Amino acid sequence: MKLQLALDLVNIPEAKELVKEVEDHIDVVEIGTPIIKIEGLKAVREMKEAFPNLEVLADLKTMDAAAYEVQKASEANADIVTVLGAAEDESIKGAVEEARNQGKEVLVDLIAVKDIETRAKELDELDVDYICVHTGYDLQAVGKNSFEDLQTIKNVVKNAKTAIAGGIKLDQLEEVIKVQPDLVIVGGGIAGQEDKKAVAAKMQEMIRQGSTA
Repeated sequence: MKLQLALDLVNIPEAKELVKEVEDHIDVVEIGTPIIKIEGLKAVREMKEAFPNLEVLADLKTMDAAAYEVQKASEANADIVTVLGAAEDESIKGAVEEARNQGKEVLVDLIAVKDIETRAKELDELDVDYICVHTGYDLQAVGKNSFEDLQTIKNVVKNAKTAIAGGIKLDQLEEVIKVQPDLVIVGGGIAGQEDKKAVAAKMQEMIRQGSTA
């Protein structure tokens, strides 16, 4: 089980400062969609250069021209690239094929997918690396989370690794760990806390204990 820090509402220098604080306690750093839209893929490249020991995820949320976008993210040294689960199967196949060529991984994000059980089964057969349940900002604001959705996909996914994102805080982590996702994605639950290092360290400790439980 890995811990991923999602960075969305910061610029590149702020992102680097934040990661420097918690780098010993996370496995993956996510360059969020807002940063990539504003700063471009140089944000991915600079993060990988600054923290070569961490995996870097480019949250492109690709919907079309997926092979091309995976190629460009790979050239920027992303280790993992995201594609939307609502994309066409051909797009997802293209992303997976290009990722294999580049030695990278594809995470498919189920944000806004209505029938996640059916789509997770389909995606699992398309040889994607990760399938992620994700409650976005706008649904978090009205009290939604992805915990039940995680159990749903864990029940049907046989090959891919599973991931969860959206509103995870320290006091909810135990509930998430019980379902045993492969990747736990935390944004404000670390980045928005006063003592980021202490929170990340505690989360890492809980995840490690949960992985061996």
